Formats: sequence, C-alpha cells, structure tokens
Amino acid sequence: MPDTIADLLPALVDFRRDLHAHPELGFKEHRTAGRIAAALRDGGVEVHEGIGGTGLVGVLRAGSSDRAIGLRADMDALPMQEQTGLPYASQTSGAFHGCGHDGHSTMLLGAALHLARTRQFDGTVHFIFQPAEEGLGGARAMVQDGLFDRFPCQRVFALHNWPDLPAGTVSTRPGPIMAAADKFEITLTGKGGHAAMPHVTPDAVLAAGELVGQLNTIISRRIPPTASAVLSVTRIQGGHAHNVLPAAVTLGGTVRSFDPAIQDGIEAALRQVAAGVALSTGTEAAITYDRYYPATINDGEAAAEALRIAATLCPTHLAPEPAFTSEDFAFMLQACRGAYLWLGQGTAANAAPLHHPAYDFNDDIIATGMMLHVALAEGMLGT
Repeated sequence: MPDTIADLLPALVDFRRDLHAHPELGFKEHRTAGRIAAALRDGGVEVHEGIGGTGLVGVLRAGSSDRAIGLRADMDALPMQEQTGLPYASQTSGAFHGCGHDGHSTMLLGAALHLARTRQFDGTVHFIFQPAEEGLGGARAMVQDGLFDRFPCQRVFALHNWPDLPAGTVSTRPGPIMAAADKFEITLTGKGGHAAMPHVTPDAVLAAGELVGQLNTIISRRIPPTASAVLSVTRIQGGHAHNVLPAAVTLGGTVRSFDPAIQDGIEAALRQVAAGVALSTGTEAAITYDRYYPATINDGEAAAEALRIAATLCPTHLAPEPAFTSEDFAFMLQACRGAYLWLGQGTAANAAPLHHPAYDFNDDIIATGMMLHVALAEGMLGT
C-alpha cells in the first residue's frame, strides 16, 4: 500500500476518470456508490450504505475522544451531453460530470484512505458521500434518513471546485456563501382563437410578454436596494401555428436570494404581479412557486477554523461576497454547524465554467483537496 498522498495519486486519477466515463444522475448512483464503498472497505474504513437512497457514509475512528466531524462529497452527474472529446468522456448519453462531483468524490475517498493508514487524530471522521445534489435534494434525503442521528458530528465541511479561483486556492466566508434557489411556473390562460380576430379572445401571448417585463422590475422596485437577489425568466412556451392565438402560455424561471424575508417579499410580489397582469388582460394565472434549496449559511467559527487550517497548506482568502448559485449542502448546515469551501481549479487549459459541456475537473488539484480534507480532520480532532 502506498505510504504517502503522492503515491496514491495515480490510482486516484484513474478512479476519477472512471467515474467521469460512467456518470450517474441523482439517486441512480449505484455504480458510483458501489465503487466508493468497495474502495473504502479495502482501505479499512467501516461503510454504511443506502442512506437517503444511494448515499453512503464511511466511518473511521482513532483514539478515545467522542469528538466527531463530517466531510461531505457529492456523487451525481448532470443531465446534459458532454462535448469535451476527452478519451475518458462520458459513455452515457445525456449524463455528464459537468460540475466536478467525480473529483469531489475522489478527493474525499483519497483522504479517507490516507487517514485510515495514518490515524493522526483523536475521535471519529464520517466521510459522507451524498447523492442527488443537482436539484433533487440528496442532502435533505440523507438528513431526513437520520444522517446526523446515526453519525453525530460537531462540525461538517464540504469542498466544491471553483474554476474562477486559481488552482489550489481555498476561499470561504462566514454567513451566506451560496444562494437559496426557488423556481416558479406561471400559466396564463385565455380562450384561444383565430389570430385575425384578437378582439374576441384574451391574448395569452401578449399577457405573457407584459408579465415578463413586470417580473423583471421586482428586484429593482420591490425589494430594498441594499438586498441581494436575482429573478430570471428562463423559458416561455405557447402556441403552435402562425395564425392561432394559443389558449395558454406558460413561463418559468428562477429566483435567488440570501435572506428569508427578501425571499418572502419576492414571492409575494411575483404573485401580485401575475394576478394583476391576468386581471388587466382578461386571462387567468396559475402559479407554482417552489423553494427547493435554502441559502447555504456558514457557521462563522467553522468558516474561520477552516480558513486557518487551510492556510497551513495553500493560499487562502476570505470570499468578499457569496455566489448566486445554490447548493443542497445547505440542508446539512441547517442540521449541523459547519462550512462550505471553494477550492480553486482554474487553469488556462481548463477555462470552461461549471455546467458547461466542455468542462472537466482539474486532476492537478486532487492532492490539494485530499490534504485539505485530511488537515480538517486532524486539525479539528487534534491528538
């Protein structure tokens, strides 16, 4: 068995690329979870499977302390087609590791294998491999399945690769670091009819156009200018012929925010605006509003501890502002104090952003991510 992190790297790069070539969508990560579980067991780590669906937890104990921390990585891929041309590109049509979860799982696995050999800590480390981060709430499923009851932690941490930061740099901040994610759908219904006779039927297309304009004034005119939020209309569907006014038009989009009060205000305004447009155009508005991920809120002390520990390994900085992307690690932070960290992976050769069809995880940061996980375990559970 290799004696150092460097000796583990070739096998881990191969492991990461194998996961990349065989991506699995949320709650379907059977092969991925199985490969991780087998590798953990081979390394001497206790494994518990089937948590929150396809999630698993590796447990490693050393010393006599009752202290424990959790380290989390996500496993799922995105429902999109890869366009990298890499030799290890996805072999599954419509599934692609376009967010680097293959790298996250590999870094946490490597840290578990290294800690199982060295055991330079006093307490318990829970290695949490989570399914279904991409919009399906795998973290919530694991928490509801008793994650922190069965595997109690004083702190929980997660890393996410960040192409906007230089490779090997670590950044985080106290308080909000990722936004709450809401999605909405509004259907405006009239009667439909001949396009040459718009005076005899409410025009759902015209109403939808008016609604898009008014929705885009909510942030600038309905919430305080000191608050941070985004509302974007991302799709409009309706109609099938040039000479027919459709009976209904549906539009949808997303809202991102950090403060529950602001979130409440935006939803209320959206409902008021939709009702007003419907009234003024003679249509009816049906609204679905789903707050599917809360804001990711770091514990201040945990974020400071993580930055202090990371600074012993690599360049660090305090993130000046949160991101408007979302992350279901928020559910774990609601149940346990902890912090979410960004690990820079930016390089000139890998300029594609997250969720881009040409994205690929930067294997050069596997060692840094492993060492950071190890340092968090050893630093929080010092002997």
